[in-house]
Amino acid sequence: MRIATYNVEWMNTLFDDAGALLRDDARSSRHDVTRRDQIDAVTTVFRALDADAVMVIEAPDNGRSRSTVTALETFAAHAGIRARRAVLGFSNDTQQEIALLYDPDALSVTHDPEVHDGAPRFDAEFAIDLDIDATEDRVVFSKPPLELDVRTSSGLQVRMIGAHLKSKAPHGARNRDDVMRISIANRRKQLAQAIWLRARVAAHMAQGTPLVLMGDLNDGPGLDEYEDLFGRSSVEIIMGTGADALFDPHARQALQRRLGATPTTARFWIKPEQRYLQALLDYVMVSPDLAARAPRWRIWHPLDDPECWRRPDLRDALVTASDHFPVSLDIDI
Repeated sequence: MRIATYNVEWMNTLFDDAGALLRDDARSSRHDVTRRDQIDAVTTVFRALDADAVMVIEAPDNGRSRSTVTALETFAAHAGIRARRAVLGFSNDTQQEIALLYDPDALSVTHDPEVHDGAPRFDAEFAIDLDIDATEDRVVFSKPPLELDVRTSSGLQVRMIGAHLKSKAPHGARNRDDVMRISIANRRKQLAQAIWLRARVAAHMAQGTPLVLMGDLNDGPGLDEYEDLFGRSSVEIIMGTGADALFDPHARQALQRRLGATPTTARFWIKPEQRYLQALLDYVMVSPDLAARAPRWRIWHPLDDPECWRRPDLRDALVTASDHFPVSLDIDI
């Protein structure tokens, strides 16, 4: 079985309010890319993935006039992919939803939010003292994680969590002091979200439930200068340590090579510096029982993955489709 996570940049702008694809020559929200070109590129990538389930990050908007499920299932029919059924959890107001596209012949999937001691539902509030002032702060997810109860065709029950953590970017900063203040505040909130997620992970571990946590965590070890201020990245918090630690080989490699080369899953244009920044932001983490099943991870990076490089159509599509690249996990479940 192949499970993947893929952040499709501003996928929402590729659909009209009825969920129909806008395959025309108007500009998409990708820089210098038309909606037709982005739709064709995303289609090529999804066909190449041929996954049983794809956690779609930045999925189309859901609200009174738009439906994430309708849009994704319309796209799946257009692309002719097996993962043709969509499920959504708690919608949000960012126009960037978290949803799963899956093959109903291989999986049965249900949105199944839970509550555990120390870990409320992800559409609720999490109480934590962020700045050590003896006053609890109330933290919320701008994009509540998607919690799923998944049953495979072989009968295995798996918990699946899709996440898109808050960006640390200092939006709205007017000067250097604003950048520092907003960046530190955003990191505090992100770490609080990571602690909340880890509490849910620990609860599932205690119950002995196989778990897959995947998505765009907008963070990684050594990614910015504020990490030293707090000691750990949110990725390290979510993974945990010891016998109940989640495993992702790319995260593990990054943790062991802070000064060396690390895998990357995203590529952003830095206009002031006129160059691209590459970063490891997307993960597929599994519980120890699933890690023992000899899983195989792959980052579909157009320049680093030999199979992607050898296929010019796929290589170009990966660059056109999004500023993130898919991460897949092949596992016998």
